[in-house]
This record gives sequence, structure tokens and C-alpha cells, in this order.
Amino acid sequence: MVTPWYKQFWPWFLIALPMSVVVATLYTVVLFSKNSVDLVAEDYYKKGKGINIDLTKIDAAKVLGLNASVASQDSDVVIQVDKGQLDYFPALTVTFTHRTLPDRDFSQLLSADASGVYRLSLPDAIQGPWFVELQPHDQSWMIQGRVTFPSEAFVALLD
Repeated sequence: MVTPWYKQFWPWFLIALPMSVVVATLYTVVLFSKNSVDLVAEDYYKKGKGINIDLTKIDAAKVLGLNASVASQDSDVVIQVDKGQLDYFPALTVTFTHRTLPDRDFSQLLSADASGVYRLSLPDAIQGPWFVELQPHDQSWMIQGRVTFPSEAFVALLD
């Protein structure tokens, strides 16, 4: 007597192979849809125009002889600014932008101590590669650069 096909091993084995691929594909699609990365801007034309404005602000910082360097000490970020031709150390808006995680971006308004050192205390130590921008309140100039945290040694932002 011959057993029916659904009671045999090989038909179920042959069905299980393509089904496992289907399940793995669905899992991959769900995983990628929940953890998307925002690398391409939808308004790239406006961003490009903004880059040109940023370049004039960077040139203004170079004309004034401004320079800055950044380091981290535990959960504190320390920024040293060479004020160049400025009469005083202005209050700065410091913007930290992560390359691939836009939900971690943040800005902070900082003022300097008497020696021109700006300190930012964070709840947790900052990790990984960040793009740092420094601007005064009137946004007349900008110093920017990339820093990989943690960094005990000072990293120059504008050369």
C-alpha cells in the first residue's frame, strides 16, 4: 500500500525550502522598513543653494582669522575658539549633526568662559562621527568640521 503524498518526507522538505526563503525575505523587508537611513535629501536643490551660502560664511570666518578645535572629556564637549579679529568671544550656536542618524542631531547655545573655552555637558558621552557647526547669533560667519568622538585630543574644525 502506498502512503499519500502529504504523509511523506520529501514533498514537505521541497516545500520547506522555498517557504524559508519567503519568510526570510519578508523578515528582511520588515527590518529595513523599520530602520531606514536618510542619506538622500528630497529638497537637494535647496540644500545645494544653502551650501553656497555656507561657503560665504566660512570665507567670512577665514577673513576674520577665526579658528576652533573640539575635544571631549567623558560626557563633556570642550570647544576652544581663537577669536582672531573679534573683540570678544561671542555666544555660539553649536550644531551637532550625525551622518546617518538624523534623530540624534541637536543644537545648543553656548557662552565662553574668560579664556575663550566653551563647555557643553551632555547626559551621556557622545560617540561616533559628527559634523560640528559653530555660528554666532547673527549668523555672519561659520566654523565647521568633522569630529569623531570620543576625542581627548583637540581636533581643528577650520584650517
